[in-house]
Amino acid sequence: MRLLPVFGVAMSILGSVIAGAAEHTTESLETVKQQLAQGKAVIVDVRESSEWDEGHLKDARLLSLSRLRKGVSPEELDKILTKDKVIYAHCAAGGRCLEAADRLKKAGFEIRPLKPGFRDLLAAGFEKAQE
Repeated sequence: MRLLPVFGVAMSILGSVIAGAAEHTTESLETVKQQLAQGKAVIVDVRESSEWDEGHLKDARLLSLSRLRKGVSPEELDKILTKDKVIYAHCAAGGRCLEAADRLKKAGFEIRPLKPGFRDLLAAGFEKAQE
């Protein structure tokens, strides 16, 4: 019975941590496309460079999650991303972009992770970059 209060405190802390975690944006993909077309947003691909080399979205910027995990200086981030526009993040299936979003939010970026992955975005009409 002594463990019950400890368990309650642990669950409370865990709930606080999870509540602060990034969630996929609820914006429609049409809204995302409009924001990108109007220059109000940019899209960042957090997949690995080998995945990027196999194909990526037109005008996307590459910033792999593995690179973010290793640590990227604020100066390097500012060369890749901008703080004056919304940043939509995508990956292959919607998972890695959540972790990337958490990291980029902590760095002061307005980031909205997309649930659809690269192939789904292509199917939804996002344009693939030409080699």
